[in-house]
Amino acid sequence: MSEQAGSARVALITGGSRGIGSALIERFREGGFEVAAFARSPVDSPHAAFSKVCDVSDAAQVKAGIAEVVARFGRLDVVVNNAGQAGVNSLDPEDDDAFWNQVIAVNLNGTYLVSKHALPHLPDRTGRIINIASVLALKGAPDQTAYTAAKHGVIGFTRALALHVAPRGITVNAICPGWTRTAMAEGRMRDLGLDAEALARSVPLGRMLEPREVAEMAFTLAGEGMAGVTGQALVIDGGALA
Repeated sequence: MSEQAGSARVALITGGSRGIGSALIERFREGGFEVAAFARSPVDSPHAAFSKVCDVSDAAQVKAGIAEVVARFGRLDVVVNNAGQAGVNSLDPEDDDAFWNQVIAVNLNGTYLVSKHALPHLPDRTGRIINIASVLALKGAPDQTAYTAAKHGVIGFTRALALHVAPRGITVNAICPGWTRTAMAEGRMRDLGLDAEALARSVPLGRMLEPREVAEMAFTLAGEGMAGVTGQALVIDGGALA
């Protein structure tokens, strides 16, 4: 598809109901985008021009949702695949595989499905796909094998898709946040028996990230000045992986 002209650029944010997703919606709207948001629960943000309850692991819901976005705005310029699910999964042979399958479906399959159905609508040269991965895309966590595997998969998908769409000038990158002040992080801290102060001491910069910082990196990747950056896994973690 050739580059579109006319109205404001349109960004689709998945996982937009809280945390990093809410910050992404706000930042892209501040930057002049019309923002559409998907989430499994209703999106309550004054910055989203359109929102839809959508399970990104369901191909039919994704296809219908993207069609609605394009019908409403007449274009789609940027996709931020932020929807995710974490949690401790069992490797006990007596336990079923439902949670493993769900984590893979949301984090990896969801990123694939949204990207797949968005690609025909993204403009050449200025289209952007930004995948929110994790530092666990680059290292392991012994009790989160499903989430770690899924996020490693997101990085592989990012690199392969970047090469696939490079002839169109569309860029595909991943952001790998470390500890970020979200409800998901609070749940993880409970799993590990950590409090916010102890966690902050473990980070070289001495603090957790704020969702806004991750959103700022995504917004920057969506800009014209980053047109030469593609297939990358960009870390924002306060120095934890240094």
